[in-house]
This record gives sequence, structure tokens and C-alpha cells, in this order.
Amino acid sequence: MAEKKEEIQKEYLIVQGAKYETTLTNKFRNRKVWQPHNPNLISSFIPGTVIDVMVKTGQKVKAGETIMVLEAMKMHNNVLMPMDGEIVKIHVKADDIVPKNQVMIEIKPFHGKIK
Repeated sequence: MAEKKEEIQKEYLIVQGAKYETTLTNKFRNRKVWQPHNPNLISSFIPGTVIDVMVKTGQKVKAGETIMVLEAMKMHNNVLMPMDGEIVKIHVKADDIVPKNQVMIEIKPFHGKIK
């Protein structure tokens, strides 16, 4: 059976006014585009299993409070609230398996004092 040969397409890059002819790999073309950090999203920093979610939607939480526990590599990691704020949406529940960088909780910063 004949293999399909990928069509090589020449591309041009311009760097500081100089034009370069190149071929781009599929890995480069299909790469994930970099996005700046969004402080209103709490994402998993390591793949793991959600053990417990300690907050509810609409709850006001102080900075430094534990909002959930994530088990990774047989260790329980407390996920802390990064700032005073309100829980907008919870995307996970106990026993969910999450990959790295999955959004788990959306928050809204709170300006003022939480009682």
C-alpha cells in the first residue's frame, strides 16, 4: 500500500526585516497558543484527583482559606484562595480526575472586607 506523502509547503518568516524561507512542522502548526495567566481562574497545577471541594457557588472566601483538596502523587494538596473573593462557578466535584491546567473554580475578586 502506498503511503501518503505530506505536501511540503514553504513558508516565510520575517525577522527584523530579513526574510527567511522555512518549512514548519506539524507540531509547530498545531501547538497550543500561549495565553496570559487569568487570576480569576483556579486551575490544577498537577494532574490528580479531587478529594474534597469545601466551597459553594456564591460563597465569599478570604485569601488563604482552603477551598479544595487535590490528591496528586499520593499527597493531599490544599488549594488555597489566592485573594478575597466570591466563588462564581465550580467545574469539578469530589472524585473527579483532572489533568494539568484544567480550570477547576472560577472566582470574582472582592473589593472590601469579608466578614
